[in-house]
Amino acid sequence: MKERENVIVRTSLIGIAANILLAAFKAVVGILSHSIAIVLDAVNNLSDALSSVITIAGARLAGKAPDRKHPLGHGRVEYLSAAIVAVIVLYAGVTSLVESVKKIIHPEIPDYSIVSLLIISVAVAVKIILGLYVKKTGQKVSSEALEESGQDALNDSVISASTLAAAIIFMVTGLKLEAYLGVIISIVILKSGIDMLRSTISKIVGERADSELTKQIRKSVAGIEGVGGVYDLILHSYGPEKQLGSVHIEVPDTMRADEIDRLERIVQETIYEQYGVILTAVGIYSVNTSDDKAVAIRREVMRIIGEHDYILQVHGFYLDQEKKEIRFDVIIDFEAGDRAAIFDDIVRQLQERFPDYEIRPTMDLDVSFS
Repeated sequence: MKERENVIVRTSLIGIAANILLAAFKAVVGILSHSIAIVLDAVNNLSDALSSVITIAGARLAGKAPDRKHPLGHGRVEYLSAAIVAVIVLYAGVTSLVESVKKIIHPEIPDYSIVSLLIISVAVAVKIILGLYVKKTGQKVSSEALEESGQDALNDSVISASTLAAAIIFMVTGLKLEAYLGVIISIVILKSGIDMLRSTISKIVGERADSELTKQIRKSVAGIEGVGGVYDLILHSYGPEKQLGSVHIEVPDTMRADEIDRLERIVQETIYEQYGVILTAVGIYSVNTSDDKAVAIRREVMRIIGEHDYILQVHGFYLDQEKKEIRFDVIIDFEAGDRAAIFDDIVRQLQERFPDYEIRPTMDLDVSFS
């Protein structure tokens, strides 16, 4: 974890240095040539540098050791820092748009030189190299803030290239496009900020776990001897590299408590070793193994439930002859118009079909089934 933090800080410092230098050169060129597009490009570089500062602060805070108030660590601070970066980008976009509109209303004649064009050309190359480096590093260490900074730098290279094209067009034809280009740049910046903020807020609210990861975890658990089925896998993110979760497994109703305890520990150890995911709980579903009547009733229950639309899965079935109960979990698709109505209809039909038993189902959630 400390190594990851150091990588994020080092990469961000490189980004800060590069963006400050680029901002300084572009600001001088933009002011001397009276080009609003180049000045706005310089402002954009400054916002990128500030974003890198926020990323460093977020990485440092997220790397703090767990304490009594935050026993699971401070990893989610990185999501907050990414949200702050997005807000900064949005502010830069709004400011740029306002200034660009002013220049359209009150235009100035730009005055470019060969030196200014060379500086912009170098800026394009630097931004491409910087963007690829930062984004690749962000993907390597699972840092969303770095990935967003890298993508933002690549977007900036396109903006700088457009500024260069506008300057060349003016020098060749006399057509002034800087202010209009400034509007386009502002829109690009705003869209980038909105996308970043939407992505970060989604993670803070709580997204569905990665389907490929959950699929692999379920497959690994199912491969452990003694596990009959794997259900209800839930993962909670406490930062880019810290996930906690829980899962239910089916075991024969003949298994002893000590055997179940050993199996639970094997499941937890296996998943942590393979995926770094901490399973804080392994729930148990007992499966009827020696009751032919239970098997026949289960088959009929599955048939009745299967006649309904939007049913994704039925699991955890158990028939308790002593208490005269039929227990199971059913997952109804979120796309269903009224999940509660479907659930109630299932209960009604099963109660009519098996009047001697109490139907006790649970409406489960499609958390990581897809």
